[in-house]
Amino acid sequence: MNLKKNTLRTLLLPLFISGLTATALPAFADDKAEIERLKTLIEELDQRVRILDRKQEISAEESTAKQKSAPVLIAGDKGFGFKSADGQFEYKLRGLVQLDYRKFDGEAFPTAIDGFTARRIRPTFEGTLFGKYGFRFTPEFGENKAAVVDAYLDARFDPAAQLRFGKFKPAVGLERLQGGGDIKFIERSYVSNNILPNRDLGLSLSGDLLNKKLNYAVGIFNGVADGGENTTTQDINSQKEYSARIFTTPFADSDNALSGLGFGIAGTVGNSKGIATSTTVTSNLASYKTPGQANSFFNYRSKAASATSADDNVIANGSRIRLSPQAYYYHGPLGIIAEYASVEQDVKIGTTAAGTKTFKNEAWQLAGSWLLTGEDASFKGVKPYSPFSTNGGWGAWELVARYQENNIDKAAVDTVFIDPAKANAGSAKTWGAGVNWYLNQSSKFAFNLEETRFSGGIGAGSLTGKKETFAVARYQLVF
Repeated sequence: MNLKKNTLRTLLLPLFISGLTATALPAFADDKAEIERLKTLIEELDQRVRILDRKQEISAEESTAKQKSAPVLIAGDKGFGFKSADGQFEYKLRGLVQLDYRKFDGEAFPTAIDGFTARRIRPTFEGTLFGKYGFRFTPEFGENKAAVVDAYLDARFDPAAQLRFGKFKPAVGLERLQGGGDIKFIERSYVSNNILPNRDLGLSLSGDLLNKKLNYAVGIFNGVADGGENTTTQDINSQKEYSARIFTTPFADSDNALSGLGFGIAGTVGNSKGIATSTTVTSNLASYKTPGQANSFFNYRSKAASATSADDNVIANGSRIRLSPQAYYYHGPLGIIAEYASVEQDVKIGTTAAGTKTFKNEAWQLAGSWLLTGEDASFKGVKPYSPFSTNGGWGAWELVARYQENNIDKAAVDTVFIDPAKANAGSAKTWGAGVNWYLNQSSKFAFNLEETRFSGGIGAGSLTGKKETFAVARYQLVF
């Protein structure tokens, strides 16, 4: 731009001078004073041109400065939002919508209801302040309920030391740490849903070490029942739960078949005590559900709130220890996840200590996935090579298969601790398979079929020898 201005001035000034000279000299050839006046006028005009050039340069500089400081608007598959030009402040609106049709069959739960459900409707507002401090707020509107799923604050002092405070997922379960839109099966496994904590209120410290090959996390939480999720209210007692996890991807930087291998171990330890009176029962114990999350195959005994005696209620009464070795492997289109979890829980019957027992329940899963269209499998979502379109794109297609078990301590399946008239089993074993169709990075159709067989039940409610078939189709939109 400056070159053009200088060139223009260079061309115009001589022409202007020549024009004035050609006009003036015949009339004032001998008038030196007039010639000097014309020279002065030319110099003034040249100065004005220079001033005008500088003003234009200043205007251009100010425009460039404004562009550098202007906020940047964001709209794409990662959500909507805006951030400051220096990246120190950022705000995003994201979302997850999952709409299902579910069908149950089999003699285990003949009254199970088929139908449509909005499994998850979760808008998320998250952001970063001053480059180091973050927040996330996610409400839940699925399944005809309103609740707070995530509500936490982050302080990211360093990749090796990051604090998180609020309600969030404790870093314990491997599959649980996958986002709701990234899981391969429509419902998570027994390990996630029946043993390990879902979300809790607390404080954690985590970080990446050794060039991100080693991740650690430790935390202190109010504590939740197996597979449970805490509310945002004050804890019902002063007992707390401690969690720890270490996970490594030792070959992450290598260019070989082991680069997608990760493994680790996690656990929780703490105390949990329930409350049982003639009018109130807070057991702090969970029911164990089948894959469809609609039916329970094991429940500790618990009378209604109108019971005249609390002595039949089984409640938590002391130590609760969970342990979970875990691993995944991703190579090309292949993905594998393996996870085991056990929980040792002290319980007692009613208000007496005579019935105090320690039970050990456990679950495990082995799941695999294969991308038929050749994309690379990963712990996170799938980005199709050729998104679906009317011009010939077919998106990404993925086959999934899983085997999982949930086994209850044999001593717990007893008339003292459960109600034998209600549906019960000591073991649930489930085969499952499905297909995922990723139209693009945000949109997915999925279908799963799972069959569960039960054993180890007692009494009239025994599920031994019975089965449950669970078929579910889903459309998902995530952004």
